Order: sequence, then structure tokens, then C-alpha cells
Amino acid sequence: MANQDLQYQVLKMLEDDPDLTQRQIAEKLGVSLGKTHYLVKSLIDVGWIKFGNFKRSGDKLGYAYLLTPKGIAEKATITVKFLERKQQEYIKLNKEIAELKEDVRQQQGLMERKEASKDI
Repeated sequence: MANQDLQYQVLKMLEDDPDLTQRQIAEKLGVSLGKTHYLVKSLIDVGWIKFGNFKRSGDKLGYAYLLTPKGIAEKATITVKFLERKQQEYIKLNKEIAELKEDVRQQQGLMERKEASKDI
């Protein structure tokens, strides 16, 4: 998965659940914890998310990742680019599937003609 796709996925996850840990994010993305740390740190460094103690639960501190206004705007931009890439992939994949179906149809036709010629 490309870095921009990973950034999009991380922003989307954190928007939905700001209490996710880096370990949980890594598991959901299917990437290493180190890669996730790098991604999250880079998103913090560019100001798209902030990390901090935003709530208290008894004596335990609660930490969360929150999208900043800049992060929300960037997520919208990344979402548009992500959608465009996925649509292009979809078009390319549909074309490839159509070509494969045609190849299979042609192969089946050859096999049927070969079988028919054996019967003669």
C-alpha cells in the first residue's frame, strides 16, 4: 500500500476512533508497528493530527489522536485523490477481466472444435 493510501487509512481510522493505539492501527493496516509509528509521527509533524491527554478516567490519563482542522482539510484532499486512483484501478481491472473472459471464451471454443473434430 502506498504511503498516501496509508495516510488516508490512518486519518480515517483516527477520525472514527481517536482512542486507537498505534498497535491497533498497525493490526488494522496490516503493517509493522514501526511503520505505523513513522506514519503517525509524520502526521503529527505536519500538523494533521495531535496527540495528547484529552480526558481523564479516574486516576488514569486518557490519550487520543485528534485530527486538526488542517488534518480534516488534508483528509478531504487525500480522499479525492484516493477515490480517483481507485476508480482508475477499477477501470483497468474491468478491462483486464474482460480480456481474460475473452481469452477463456476463445480457449473453450478451440477445445470444443478440437473435441468435435475427434468425433468425426
